[in-house]
Amino acid sequence: MNNQLDLLIIGAGPAGLSAAYAAAREGLNYLVIEKGTIADTIRHYPVGRALFSTPNELEMIEGSLKPVREKPTREELLSHYVHFVLDHDLKINTGEEVVDAQRQVDGFLVRTNCHEYQAARLLFAIGAMAHPRHLNIPGEDLPKVHHRFVEPYPYVRKNVLVVGGGNSAAEAALFLSEEGARITMAIWREDWENRDPKAGAMKHWVRSPLEREIREGRLRVILYKRIDEITRSEVTLTSDEDESLTLPNDVVFVLVGSDADLTLLRKLGVEITSGKLTQLPVYNQETFETNVRGVYVAGHFTNARHIKAAIDVPRYVVPLIAKDLKAIVSS
Repeated sequence: MNNQLDLLIIGAGPAGLSAAYAAAREGLNYLVIEKGTIADTIRHYPVGRALFSTPNELEMIEGSLKPVREKPTREELLSHYVHFVLDHDLKINTGEEVVDAQRQVDGFLVRTNCHEYQAARLLFAIGAMAHPRHLNIPGEDLPKVHHRFVEPYPYVRKNVLVVGGGNSAAEAALFLSEEGARITMAIWREDWENRDPKAGAMKHWVRSPLEREIREGRLRVILYKRIDEITRSEVTLTSDEDESLTLPNDVVFVLVGSDADLTLLRKLGVEITSGKLTQLPVYNQETFETNVRGVYVAGHFTNARHIKAAIDVPRYVVPLIAKDLKAIVSS
């Protein structure tokens, strides 16, 4: 099967859905390819929990997200994105994974596990959670160790260690503590003492209830240097004061971040930055086009990573793509 497209969008998160909406409005022949489900990253958020963002930061069209309470739950937001697709009849193939992409003289050849496509332009909106980061320590491969938190209810009265310093780790520790787990949170001192949101500090609306749980004796925080070993019944770690600690343990959540799968971008020749922790594609800050002509990026693995920016950017970029394509046709 061979399909000639103006724009192929890879990823059906908020950025991909926004790009599809903009492409439809521009009259482009477009398609979205998604290896998982619509808003797949959102679907992997903890079950039943309210988000910490307000509707105006998450909704696809102003005033269209109407949660029961002030902030939407995971399920309300998922429904919002799904119905946005249905209401606007957006062209999205879910459960289809891109396996190869090649540059051609007049565009790109993209192969998936289902079909083959020709596209004049590519927009990568794949998110940044494809590869959870690991500690690479003895015992991390035990069944009790998880790199994603889904729900707290299986861990009531269990000894749980949460490792990490960002919002995901803090939220997991908070939810587990509130629902009866015996929680220890291991966090680097610089992360715990960081209060600057621009420097990645945990949000105050997460920290405040977390500190309440600490004050009331339901949650313990250890400022650590490294996790040394995980066994079936214990975890050994070294504190930032070089004290060796052994904790009784039933389950471990390693929530130290994740990375996007940049394999296809690299294969196409896109330059990738070499940051301390996170790697990002190099792109024009105005047009979001990479160093490879015709390849664009948007969403969580760019510097405009928050959901509102991920929604706003494609509505500016896609019209530029449409204008560029029309100029080529008319020349």
